[in-house]
Amino acid sequence: MSAPTHLDPRLLRAFVTVAEELHFTRAAARLYVAQQALSRDVRRLERELGAELFVRTTRQVTLTADGERLVPHARRVLAAQEALLTAFGQARPLLVDLNSPGLGTPRRVLHRARELAPEHELLARYESGLTGAAGELLAGRIDVSFGRFAGLDPALRRQLEHRIVRYEPMAVVLPQDHRLAALSRVPLAALAGESVYAGAGNPRTPEWTDLARRLFEGRGIEVAAPLPPAVGDEEFQRVMARTRCPVLAVVDFPAMPGSVRRPLVDPVPLSPVSLVWRKGLAHPALEALWRAADEAGREEGWLRVPEGAWLPAVDRPTGAD
Repeated sequence: MSAPTHLDPRLLRAFVTVAEELHFTRAAARLYVAQQALSRDVRRLERELGAELFVRTTRQVTLTADGERLVPHARRVLAAQEALLTAFGQARPLLVDLNSPGLGTPRRVLHRARELAPEHELLARYESGLTGAAGELLAGRIDVSFGRFAGLDPALRRQLEHRIVRYEPMAVVLPQDHRLAALSRVPLAALAGESVYAGAGNPRTPEWTDLARRLFEGRGIEVAAPLPPAVGDEEFQRVMARTRCPVLAVVDFPAMPGSVRRPLVDPVPLSPVSLVWRKGLAHPALEALWRAADEAGREEGWLRVPEGAWLPAVDRPTGAD
């Protein structure tokens, strides 16, 4: 590999993205560029380095030995560029995954962070589940997400940082004509004998299903069988209307036509919500998210664990009983 006198970081970013995806179409979509433009950038980098970086066939894309050798160097250059731009107030947009449209806690933190840091761009994304988002975080396709950190695979947790935002009371979403719909609050014991939907079988949300299983254990409540993944509010509503299963949710879960949302009590179960980001992330808007979460925690008691509330031991704050 020859030594060029100058390399455009844009070419290195194109190379790293293709190296991570091993697919030009997906890499182009991730960078929001045309596939032809991405291919031109990779070929230009190969010419400037005097090395072939990828082996391309009609079926697959693989790295050459020179490509493998370039990856860590290119990542260090891009990280240094990002740190430099951040230091001089020229940071790129921060990509914030809110999990699903309508969820109150992530949305409120993001809106407040935008008020605290109007000079920075914070863009919302929707990845539906912290486990699903974790891969996107580690690949750099998003920067921040929200969810139950203790429910992640340990191998993922080791590569991520988190900050608890809220212990959010849980609820159940019921069809309007369900036997429990007339109650203003639903005791957990009243759900005995029910099958409650909690995302079973969804590979993006096992942390939520695990929380449900812990909650239902010993109470005669079953986790409903897996359902076809439903993308978007309309599809979710349609599937749930057909199955008529109660749905485990949180108190800020958005309202759905034909259903009612009722808080769970006796005991009040809590869903731990953390702000999660990849280790080493440097971005000035990240601090605004921390400040926004801290403000809400203080003003609205988000981090208080009421006496008698239910929370798994693995999710309990340090020092809690």
